[in-house]
Amino acid sequence: MNEPRRSAALQDDSGGLPAFGLRDNSGELRSFPTARSALLCFVHEDCETSNLSMPLIERAHVEFGDMVDVWAIGQDDAAGTAKLVERHGLTVPVLDDSALLVSFEYDIETVPTVILADDDGYEVRRIVGFGRADWDHLFEDLGAIAGVSPPDIDWSEWPESRPGCGSLSVLPGTYERLVAQAERSPLRARRIEVGAGDDVMEFLFDQGLTDGLPVVPPTPERVLRMLEGTRRDPQEVVATVPPNMAPATIEKIAINAVMAGCRPEYLPVVVAAVEAMCTDEYNIHGVSATTMGASPVVVVNGPIRHRIGMNMGLGALGHGNRANATIGRAVRLVLRNIGGAKPGGTERSTLGNPMKYTLCFAEWEERSPWEPLHVERGFEAGDSVVTLFTATGGPNLIVDQTSRSAAQVAGSFGLVLEGVHHPRAHGMGDVVLVVCPEHLDTLWREGWTKEQVRACIQELTSRPARELLRDAVSGAGLPPDRVPEGGLDRPIPKFAGPEYIHLVVAGADAGKFSAVLEGWASGPRGSMPVSRKIEEVT
Repeated sequence: MNEPRRSAALQDDSGGLPAFGLRDNSGELRSFPTARSALLCFVHEDCETSNLSMPLIERAHVEFGDMVDVWAIGQDDAAGTAKLVERHGLTVPVLDDSALLVSFEYDIETVPTVILADDDGYEVRRIVGFGRADWDHLFEDLGAIAGVSPPDIDWSEWPESRPGCGSLSVLPGTYERLVAQAERSPLRARRIEVGAGDDVMEFLFDQGLTDGLPVVPPTPERVLRMLEGTRRDPQEVVATVPPNMAPATIEKIAINAVMAGCRPEYLPVVVAAVEAMCTDEYNIHGVSATTMGASPVVVVNGPIRHRIGMNMGLGALGHGNRANATIGRAVRLVLRNIGGAKPGGTERSTLGNPMKYTLCFAEWEERSPWEPLHVERGFEAGDSVVTLFTATGGPNLIVDQTSRSAAQVAGSFGLVLEGVHHPRAHGMGDVVLVVCPEHLDTLWREGWTKEQVRACIQELTSRPARELLRDAVSGAGLPPDRVPEGGLDRPIPKFAGPEYIHLVVAGADAGKFSAVLEGWASGPRGSMPVSRKIEEVT
């Protein structure tokens, strides 16, 4: 079954088995080869067949250890090794291969695997699993090497054979990591083999890895090319993604960026957006799970907008720009494929939302006299920054082509904003108001600031509490038994404060059509806007 042989597949450059150095359970470094014959026994503690073999490995050490290096090479951590030693009362050195590098280099697929090597480091016998006759022959070989008679063992007490267990080095995910390390590749993610006759696109659909639209197959070559867009370590954990609380490494984000259709230079924006999305303040788990259909909206500021060709002008909120479309989509795919947020699972949206495919755009800072969004949020003007908002609806147009004064334009904003979610829903949280250039020009001709626009909206939308009560016309609004402090005549503005109205400039020079992106629950009970600085890669 296991006749003496020399293994060509496992030879190093000199023709022998691969050299290695590992520390044993006493901390001593053991190096192979040693110019002596060696018995290398690959085992792990949780394998029944390894445990069956351990008394024989120990006996070989006791009987032949003066002339032959007998080593157990353990795949377990320190705790597993300690269990193995205590269980069998071992004196044989147990070497620490918990990193599995030696097991991988020796192509160990099954434990126990026992290899007898000669003085020159050549393999002369191998036992995979357990074979009674194989061990009998092995002890005869060891006796001949040591110049002693083999011990008297009643082999009838041992089973004829037993299959081994899978080596820890071939576990899914572990094997791919070891291959990547051996090839000096930065990739560690588990590779999925697709049959030669299978349609890759259909396979990805069947595996639930798409958002319903075709994705770009994330081949190793494409992922490596995507990783050229960042200087960060591919194995750096950027965030923990709900609902599965799965670690998102740079590599895994890059995989989803490939699938979304991103170019490498977009990757730092996607990474920063994922960092923002997975903060406690943003609360992406709540955003995903709500039946309201909430979804992230990605707004980009700073020099990177131009460097990667983002759209901030004509059609900024629509289709046709690769950067806008794929950055937002990549963020959504990270949430789906790493975090596990999928419709019918934790995604419980009643109607859904087109923004669950993508919504990402840049602010047209150069077209605006106002302080841009990221500067308002505490960053330097020269910083590249991504800001995540949560939206449940929109973009809803504010159509006003006839107002000629700043007060009239701001008034139109307020009239439309009063209908967000419901006209009687007041004291609300965050909303994004995308101001088009022509409306901005009308406001700025009279020198109106963002603060004045916000104040006008709050004043115009204020309603006495009595007008917001539930009644026979609509059951939405304030409960009659919950009169706010100040009584029914107290005016309540649409938003809890002017700071919840976020103004961003974008859109074509022609056309008086601004837009509203309706928010979700705000503050600690819901989701708060979060900004992150984008890595600069030049």
